[in-house]
Amino acid sequence: MRHRCTGRHPYVIYTHVIYQENPMNPIEQLVAGFQDLVGQVPDLLQPVIVALAGAIPFIEGEGAALIGVIGGVNPIVAAIAAALGNFIAVVLVVLLGSRIRTAAVDRSASRKAAVATPVTVGAGTGAPGSDEAVFAAAEGKPESKGRSKLRRWLVRFGVPGASLLAPLALPTHFTAATLVASGIDKGRVIFWQAIAIVLWTTFVTISASIALRVVVS
Repeated sequence: MRHRCTGRHPYVIYTHVIYQENPMNPIEQLVAGFQDLVGQVPDLLQPVIVALAGAIPFIEGEGAALIGVIGGVNPIVAAIAAALGNFIAVVLVVLLGSRIRTAAVDRSASRKAAVATPVTVGAGTGAPGSDEAVFAAAEGKPESKGRSKLRRWLVRFGVPGASLLAPLALPTHFTAATLVASGIDKGRVIFWQAIAIVLWTTFVTISASIALRVVVS
């Protein structure tokens, strides 16, 4: 079957046709839907769609930037919108996770105080909130492959290295939630997640822009 490309964004149509010819998982369906939406809305709303895509786990800044570039959005605008959407979502996850952890620690401390037992917060292989203490509370529980990789990177490289490498194994949302729930300072988590989001989104945007130029030239 031949498909004639019309409109301002032929790459959106082309990508959508490819997806239609192959079975799609839910994430692929979501990406295809965002690509179609980017091609249909006015130019001023396109960055908003890209930002919304960036806020979704497994799409994030990298996938959203790719959607924007393929959809015809200026690469710089696409990168900024994608990274911003991803970052806002991660900040919300960190703040919510921090509040949940604080409440859990307070409840635990209250119960221990009621039975006159010394309170120990964050006990594990290191000091409370240290990199070494991460995942100590979950010792003995089954770990996913992504979480296991994050734990190894954290032990070897600390929060900075683990945050930069984590997108290879886990969405930034899950990484941030795991780190803050383990007792690492929320400000530190947000800082390094922001750096990771910017670097990975920039890398994917540049790669996609170069690839697109090569294809159309």
